[in-house]
Amino acid sequence: QVQLVESGGGLVQPGGSLRLSCAASGTIFSAWIMGWYRQRPGNQRELVATIHPDGETTYAESVKGRCTISRDNTKKTVSLQITNLNPEDTAVYYCNAENSILGNAYNYFGQGTQVTVSS
Repeated sequence: QVQLVESGGGLVQPGGSLRLSCAASGTIFSAWIMGWYRQRPGNQRELVATIHPDGETTYAESVKGRCTISRDNTKKTVSLQITNLNPEDTAVYYCNAENSILGNAYNYFGQGTQVTVSS
């Protein structure tokens, strides 16, 4: 079982920046693909960014150039830095851990942290 706890959400003015953090426990963190998803009001949950064990990153087109995902395998944390925030970034942001072990797929989400972009 993997436990994920997000922090760092809040109210931000348009054009501002935010750093979200996720602390993981219960697993060999370095082996997992870590990611961030978000669910905007009235929409389905969508992928924002991922970071693989080797450090390779992927980003959704909507955040590319404004977003940086990073991980610290020693501290078992994954972070998401978002700049130039706009109201469309308002969402609940979820930390995600994904892995395939012995042919079984594992996928975990945290409880989420609310990000509201508004003046």
